[in-house]
Amino acid sequence: MITWGISANSHDAALAVFNDDGLEFASHSERFSGIKNDPNLHSDLIDYARQWGEPDEVVWYERPLAKSFRQLRAGQGFKFFENNIKGYLRSYGIDTPIHYIDHHYSHAAGGYYTSPFEKATVLCLDSIGEFDTMTVWDATEEQGLKKIFSQKYPHSIGLWYSAMTQRIGLKPQEDEYILMGMAAYGDPLRFFNEILQDFFYPVDSSTGLHSWIHMLHDTPTVRLRHNLHKGCMWWRPELNNKKDIIDIAAAVQAIYEYLLKYISNWARSKSSSGNLVFAGGCALNCSANSKIYKDWNNVHIMPNPGDAGSAIGAVLAHKKQFMPMPHVFTGYNIVGDYPVEEILHELLDTGICGVANGRAEFGPRALGNRSLLADPRKDHIKDTVNAIKQRQQFRPFAPAVLEEHASSYFHGPVSPYMQYTATCTDSRLPAITHRDGTSRVQTVSAKESMGFRKLLERWYEETGCPVLLNTSLNIKGRPMVNTADDAREFENTYGVKVFT
Repeated sequence: MITWGISANSHDAALAVFNDDGLEFASHSERFSGIKNDPNLHSDLIDYARQWGEPDEVVWYERPLAKSFRQLRAGQGFKFFENNIKGYLRSYGIDTPIHYIDHHYSHAAGGYYTSPFEKATVLCLDSIGEFDTMTVWDATEEQGLKKIFSQKYPHSIGLWYSAMTQRIGLKPQEDEYILMGMAAYGDPLRFFNEILQDFFYPVDSSTGLHSWIHMLHDTPTVRLRHNLHKGCMWWRPELNNKKDIIDIAAAVQAIYEYLLKYISNWARSKSSSGNLVFAGGCALNCSANSKIYKDWNNVHIMPNPGDAGSAIGAVLAHKKQFMPMPHVFTGYNIVGDYPVEEILHELLDTGICGVANGRAEFGPRALGNRSLLADPRKDHIKDTVNAIKQRQQFRPFAPAVLEEHASSYFHGPVSPYMQYTATCTDSRLPAITHRDGTSRVQTVSAKESMGFRKLLERWYEETGCPVLLNTSLNIKGRPMVNTADDAREFENTYGVKVFT
């Protein structure tokens, strides 16, 4: 049986193909359309997926009728026809039985069923599902996923973070990671209390206790004073110079970390296993993830924990099927041997080049198959790469490191998928060290990305350095390179050698 999991018709559309043996293919629609965070499916994506056969069923990542009622409550009108998924899929030539899964259940299943845990506590945190904005689940192999807490719209930490992203002049639902990077340059205390008081209710207004976490009836509810679905550009419009903007970003990140810590502590108090699965778009905030890592025995974050990853999560929820992910290279395939020696020589000669080879990564991180690579030891490289990618100069870059050498260069949590930040302990790597001294580390083991692993091994042999700068092969506002033609266009346009 061929099952397609689909998340679309909102933002960052994706499609996953399963057969009886498991996952065969998963990709973001944007990689085929060329439109960043494309909300819709694309005919080229669907045609590519059909090489595994026509779907016998589709699993959709949310419940459209419930979503329509929430949109009505939010003042967006009753969008029943826009949420007619049967008609939406027919417009792409997909006419097959559809199963609908709750939005947060798709997140939870994507996290839990790709984890190595038989028992776990699952925390889902995002802007909004149908009505849920935060859920906590008790998960066991015997019972599956049992929801033990939910917080409802409009009280949403994710929606608040996106609104504050818009407030500082960035694009909500897309540029939250830029706010996170900007935060390292600001003063987190300057607006900390003011933002808390203006946006969040205290636990007990009668006593003036400002713990800001509503523990009434032993729940981790966080209550907002305003519905932020349409943003918060009204908040302190006089704060608009560069220092103000950076300090607002720093406070927002600090408050999010503060709230996440308390929510995590509540979830930990309910956990018998000590294993955490963190899911939803908020799980992409690697700086905050590092703050809760040590509170748990083990932590698992699906490599693609946002809505696009629910193309996988919805199917796993439907099938209640465990599927540990040994890698994330499930996308479009550029056939050919990984060009290890060619990349190595270019890096030794110029210090920078691109690679587009093998199957593309499914998720927001380039992990070696659609990457722009550079020598992290050179002072000017960070500015050079940011200029090529047309990004703000403060933006940080991630290091990829041979797994067995990670502890010699970084202190703190690391992962194969750049899900945490760790302190860089080697001052000779300025290109991958952020303003706060941290790096978003990708470890590369012998079991993952064999071509990229071999490149890192050869780089280490030649230079004595087991680390490369690794960022996505794209420019700001555009999706990652997908095909060989995309790679040639990038090379010709931006003057960087790209090996396929």
